[in-house]
Amino acid sequence: MIAKPIAIAADHGGVDLKSSIVALLQGQGYEVQDLGTDGSASVDYPDYAYSVAHAIKSGKADHGILICGSGIGMSIAANRYPEIRAALVHDRLSAELCRQHNNANVLCLGARLLGEATALDCVKAFVTTEFEGGRHQGRIDKLSNPK
Repeated sequence: MIAKPIAIAADHGGVDLKSSIVALLQGQGYEVQDLGTDGSASVDYPDYAYSVAHAIKSGKADHGILICGSGIGMSIAANRYPEIRAALVHDRLSAELCRQHNNANVLCLGARLLGEATALDCVKAFVTTEFEGGRHQGRIDKLSNPK
């Protein structure tokens, strides 16, 4: 189990799915740091992506989950930070591989593209899959130190 909280945030397009994910994680004993939003009023997704990135960068969370309509905007915004490896996933396998091979620390989901059951399956895979290291570590190092 992850020792530090999992930071989670969504824009207005992902609020309902965020609530389901928070309930799932809390039910499994994870501490969840909910960084908003909590309503259907239109908000700017980068603000929420940045809040999760800052939680990870500051050490308040080890991992994060971001949800918007497509997941694309959140992943682009979060990946602006060199400490963040945000992965947009669409199924359990992509959630497992983003952890195993890429050591992703932020899971991005598209609430308008995934059914709730698939999204929750992705979350379960993300939080339980470990990074394999080895041959993948050198590639991960290059992400933060491009030549």
